[in-house]
Order: sequence, then structure tokens, then C-alpha cells
Amino acid sequence: MKKLLSFTLILILSAGFITSCKKDKGEPPVLPPAESMSIDFTNFVSGAKSAGLAYDQKGTENSNWEFAAVVAGVWRLILNTTLVVPVASFKLAVNQNPVFLSDKTWQWSYSVTVLGAAYNARLTGQIRTSDVLWKMYITKTGTSGFTEFLWFEGTSNLDGTGGQWIINHSYQFVEPMLQIDWIKSGTSIGSIKYTYIRALKDNRTADPLKDSYITYGLTSTALNAYYTVHYYNGLKSSDVNVEWNSTTYNGRVKCIDYLGDSDWHCWDSNKVNIICP
Repeated sequence: MKKLLSFTLILILSAGFITSCKKDKGEPPVLPPAESMSIDFTNFVSGAKSAGLAYDQKGTENSNWEFAAVVAGVWRLILNTTLVVPVASFKLAVNQNPVFLSDKTWQWSYSVTVLGAAYNARLTGQIRTSDVLWKMYITKTGTSGFTEFLWFEGTSNLDGTGGQWIINHSYQFVEPMLQIDWIKSGTSIGSIKYTYIRALKDNRTADPLKDSYITYGLTSTALNAYYTVHYYNGLKSSDVNVEWNSTTYNGRVKCIDYLGDSDWHCWDSNKVNIICP
């Protein structure tokens, strides 16, 4: 009888322990949207051939739009080079099933191919008191491969309304290069800000681009999309404002250092210069 009671007690305690473990595990954190890393550059993808800032075509038929495209192109280049692997890797996480580790931490592990190269991605998300801590580790296999390193990390609000990413430069220079601050509005991203935070270039001299930034957002006005840009133009830091309609593509740009005044300079839906209304 005593043996039966002891066995029953063990079963009860075991069941309670298993139930407790399940309760402690909880649900995995909700992944931030993939768009939290990507500014929309689609209206400015076919601008001047060079993304360099030594652009000087004032007065030509498309010069207003072209200037805006060149300024946006500097940041688009970062998205299409340094960010292409981490952004592509993060986008695939939503299709994976996470595994519980410990301490309210979950892990997504999977493989991804970017521009013909194979990578292994390991994303962890730890639920904390007021936010979720994210860390993405990347390994490259095959030719020019590299061992696992922390390519980016960040935090997101528990309700998924906003957050921040810190992107490291590369496996050769595991140092912060880009800070991304994002805010979600309804079901879509309301605004994203890229800030270049790398202090030193590869040759270890001061990076003049440090503290440059671009903010992209959407509004309810006729020109419903905008960039606010602060960048190093090769001589000094300049400020540029760009506004456009994301459907009809007409817009305007303002930059006192390049355009010579504080007025708006406009283009129509065909990207041709017009007098601003």
C-alpha cells in the first residue's frame, strides 16, 4: 500500500513539474516586421548613374528628382551591400519554428542563400520586463566563409509598436555601423531612421559619415512619403528634405547647400522639373 501511495505521489509531482515547465516556457516573442530594417527607395532607384555626391547637373530637365535620387542612393547602397545578408536572413525567420532555450529565450535556426552564397542564421529572442532582446548570429559556409559572429542585435516593444536595431559592419570589423529606429503605425511601418554610427573606417581613420542619417516616413498629406537627410557631402554636412507621392511619384526637394536657397524644387509624375504649386 505504501509503495502504491509513493508511486501515486511521484506521478502527481511529476505531472505538476511538467505542467510548471510548460507554463514557464510560455509563448515565443512576436518577430518585428521585416520592413523594420528596410527603407523604401523604390521611387529613386534609377537616378544618376553614380551614387557619389559630386553630382552637379542643376538646371537639367530632371535635376530636381535626380538630386533627390543621388542623396537617397547613398543609403540605398548601404541597404544593397552591407545590409543585404542580415536583412535577407531576418526576413526568413518568420517561416521558421522557434525552439525554447531557457530564461524566456527562444531560438530560430535555419539556412539562407543570398546572392549565391550559403549562410547559417541563428536568431534569439529573449522576453524581458518591458521589451524583447534580439540577437542574430550569422555563419558563412563555402568559399570565403567565416565563423559565427553577431551581425546585429536590437530590441522591440512587447506590443510590437517599435524598436531599434544595431547592425555591425562585418565579420572582419564586428563594430556598430548602423542604428535603425523604427515605429509601427497600425499594420505598417510609420517611420524608419538609419543613423550611421561607425566611428572609424577600415583603415582606422575617422569616418566622416558618422552621425549622418536618413529618416523615411509616411503621412496622410498629398505628398505622403518623405525623407529627412543629414549627410556628409565630401566637404561638410548638409541637410536635405524630400517629399513625394508614393502613387503618382511627383514630389519636391529642398537643400540650401546644393540648391542655393531654402525653397522647394519640384518635379512632376514624369520626374521633369516644374515650378512648385
